[in-house]
Amino acid sequence: MSAVRTQWASPGCLHSPRFSTSSSCMDGSYAEIVVVRHGETEWNADGRIQGHLDVELNEAGKQQAALVADRLSKEPKISAVYSSDLKRALVTAETIAAKCGGLEVITDPDLRERNLGELQGLVFREAAKFSPKAHKAFLSHRTDQDIPGGGESLGHLFQRCTSSLQRIGNKHKGERVVVVSHGGVIRSLYKRACPNGKSGGKVLNTSVNIFHLCDEEWTIKSWGDVSHLQQTGYLESGFGGDKTSG
Repeated sequence: MSAVRTQWASPGCLHSPRFSTSSSCMDGSYAEIVVVRHGETEWNADGRIQGHLDVELNEAGKQQAALVADRLSKEPKISAVYSSDLKRALVTAETIAAKCGGLEVITDPDLRERNLGELQGLVFREAAKFSPKAHKAFLSHRTDQDIPGGGESLGHLFQRCTSSLQRIGNKHKGERVVVVSHGGVIRSLYKRACPNGKSGGKVLNTSVNIFHLCDEEWTIKSWGDVSHLQQTGYLESGFGGDKTSG
């Protein structure tokens, strides 16, 4: 664990001129979507690849969920809470929903982590040894490269999760909603908002990342805020929220 710090989006994404000058997004017609990564799991702590495997929060993760829920309950009203249907995200979302007025969590499988095929369940540092073809596919920068064992390409992940957030944005114009998801998904959402920007870096457990969606235009208001984690700290490695996407 390390001392708490806050990351911010790269300047070209955080203060987009398009956002600051777009009158269509200044009259409440945009959706403010607070995207939160799930709390920590034992597999995050162990450096083990999760993907679609349904791993539960550990005690640190439950504390992180409670802290981000308390934080969001003190901020502007939340109209709805959406989540991946995997337990680590869903329990985080349920904790937030209970604290923010007893809302019912709406699950969407399109918010799941990337399916990592044969790599799922392996410790990342041993993946090249036990599944070399899948590991090589995972390291590929090709967006159409599937991972052996039923794993997804980066392109498929990008399409399904950005389509999900766009649907949510279209439904909740003028509202503030929470979406709880996974590291690989949130990195894809960042890429959609900042296609020409620098990498968003590590997506830490229960980090708060705020998107504004105005029709097809996406901007980022803030990125990687973990200021609520003063009591528990966080995994500095950001495992699963960096290029390991697990």
